[in-house]
Amino acid sequence: NENARAVAAYLADHAQVEAVQYAGLPGSPWHERANEITGGKGYGSVPAFVIAGGRQAGSRFVEGLTLHSHVANIGDVRSLAIHPASTTHSQLNDQELAEQQIYQNTIRLSIGTEHSDDIIADLEAGFAAVRGE
Repeated sequence: NENARAVAAYLADHAQVEAVQYAGLPGSPWHERANEITGGKGYGSVPAFVIAGGRQAGSRFVEGLTLHSHVANIGDVRSLAIHPASTTHSQLNDQELAEQQIYQNTIRLSIGTEHSDDIIADLEAGFAAVRGE
């Protein structure tokens, strides 16, 4: 998915991002295994990232998006975003979240078929919301 790859690269270079979880990035601990499985033909469309600023930043980020739908399902043709710690995984404590590599400031995305420039512009609006802009 070219859109997911473009978004992951954008996130990897963003100052407000602490980490990106996406097998398509060469530095990913899953990159080599994903290449073995897929023959390098794709890495899926569901990257996740850890935003600087904790749980509040995660919530503000998702609330600042307009193109991305804020829903729990994945795999739609539309771009989707969710803050698992306040939604799908809200019943877990910090240790239980960490065991699943989810943190108070993890954002999960499902990248859709919109133009990658539009997706990235919407993500930038989310980051701006975290900065209070």
